[in-house]
Amino acid sequence: MSTLAAPGRGVLDQIALLPRSTRPLIICDVDEVVLHMILHLEEFLAARGLAFIAYSYRLTGNIAEEASGRVLGAEEVHRLVQGFFEDISDRQTIVDGAAAALTRLSEAFEIVFLTNLPGVANKPLREKLLAAHGLSFPVVTNSGPKGGAVAALSAGRGQPVVFIDDSPQNLQSVAQALPSARLIQFVADARFRQALDPLPGLDLVSGDWLETEAHIRTMIASR
Repeated sequence: MSTLAAPGRGVLDQIALLPRSTRPLIICDVDEVVLHMILHLEEFLAARGLAFIAYSYRLTGNIAEEASGRVLGAEEVHRLVQGFFEDISDRQTIVDGAAAALTRLSEAFEIVFLTNLPGVANKPLREKLLAAHGLSFPVVTNSGPKGGAVAALSAGRGQPVVFIDDSPQNLQSVAQALPSARLIQFVADARFRQALDPLPGLDLVSGDWLETEAHIRTMIASR
C-alpha cells in the first residue's frame, strides 16, 4: 500500500464522528508512546520460547525460537501479534508521565489517539484502559501507514498539527501526506530508541514525556 494512499472507509467513518475544532491538534500513537508495548511483547514471547533477534523496528524476520534459532515467518508473526493484542489490550501499563503531559497539553490542543490496533473487539478495551488513566480522548483505529488518516484528521484544524509515533514507517508516511505536520518520534524503550536510524524532518526524538511536552509548548509559543 502506498504511504500516500487514502484511509479506508472505516477510518473515515471514525473521523467523521469526531467533534470539529479549529484548535491546534496532537495526533498521538498509543503503543510504545502512551502505553508500553515492547516490554509486554518480550514477556509474551518469552512465555512461548521466543525472543527478538535484534532491537530493530520490524517484527517479521526479527522473532526467533530461542532453543533452535528458527526465525518465524510472516504468517506466524501475524498470528502471534493478533494473539498478543487479544491478550494484553486491557492491561498494558502506561508510559511514565504520558497521562499528565497529555492532560496538560489538552488545555491548548485537541488530542486524538491514532492507533494501528488489530482486532475490532480490542478498540473498546483500549478506550476503557486509556480512560482509566484519565485519557478520555478520541481513539481512531487504523491499518497500515498513517499518512492518509493524519491528512484527513487535520482537515480544517488549526496549526500546528503535531504527530507523535514510534514507527519510522508511519512518520515517513505522514511527512509525505502532510508536509506541514510537526513530527515527533517517541519510543519508550531505550534499547529500541538508541538503535533507531536517523529520520530526516523530525522535530524531536524522545522517550521522555516531560521533554516532549516542553518541546510541543515551544511550537505554540513561536506561532
